[in-house]
Amino acid sequence: MSHTTLVLIRHGQSQWNLENKFTGWVDVPLTAKGEEEAKAAGHLLANYKFDLAYTSKLQRAQNTLKMVLAESGNTNVPTIEDLALNERMYGDLQGLDKTETEHKFGVDQVKIWRRSYDIAPPNGESLKDTAIRVLPYYESTILPQLQAGKNIIVAAHGNSLRALIMDIEKMTPDEILAFEIPTATPRVYVFDENMNILEKRFLK
Repeated sequence: MSHTTLVLIRHGQSQWNLENKFTGWVDVPLTAKGEEEAKAAGHLLANYKFDLAYTSKLQRAQNTLKMVLAESGNTNVPTIEDLALNERMYGDLQGLDKTETEHKFGVDQVKIWRRSYDIAPPNGESLKDTAIRVLPYYESTILPQLQAGKNIIVAAHGNSLRALIMDIEKMTPDEILAFEIPTATPRVYVFDENMNILEKRFLK
């Protein structure tokens, strides 16, 4: 019986995670801590071998992936970058301090923007919008490779990964919004040949 592995990993701490700003599609770098987190994740994955890697068009995810692959001994893994895996676009909130934004718009309104499934911030995306972008890419590009027996790692972002996890684990919107995805902590899935989940866990 053949088993296939999919690893999802959120990027390490970014500069704007550290500064408590809404980041979205702004291409901010990892912090030194974020780089260390990525390397530590690579060590956790030392026993895993990947055939393909996917990431977004944003450097914090790309550099996390590079460090994870290097530290885990997965050299020369073909890597595909795609906009579909980018973080949720936060629109007018991008670059704003989260606490200042709460003072400006009110705590309740900001919570709705951050934690509702289908209400988007001004000129941005909701999680539902993000899923509409992420899932067709997964189903057309990544899933067929898994079905062909390839072991895959995806390095992306909190909300693009939420969209994926919601689909893979058949979660409701409420369940996925309450689901925390720590930085640089691999989420491992093992599937059977019919893509039934045999195992799912965070590696820590």
